Amino acid sequence: MNRKMISLLLGVLLVLSIASMATAMGDGNARKGKFLYRKHCRTCHGDSASDLSPNSKTQAGWTATFSDTSKIQCSPDWNGVSEKDLNDIFTYLHDFAKDSPTPAKCS
Repeated sequence: MNRKMISLLLGVLLVLSIASMATAMGDGNARKGKFLYRKHCRTCHGDSASDLSPNSKTQAGWTATFSDTSKIQCSPDWNGVSEKDLNDIFTYLHDFAKDSPTPAKCS
């Protein structure tokens, strides 16, 4: 009986840990994300017609954009950008979106 209970608890903990990792997007470091955004994204999306900044989209817009990063047009150009770095960039863009409590002041 005890072995079944322990196995059941371990199974539940495993499922919960996997689910929490799947929903972890956004728990990144916004400050680091700002640095990484300027380093990796601003070079192409800076002072041009495709200017991109946190206040270019709403929080829901950024969430939709990063829900499948393979669909982002410039994703093949992300050499050396890890999943953790992408999460930090997402957190920065999401946390300072135009409808956030603290929107970015500059574009």
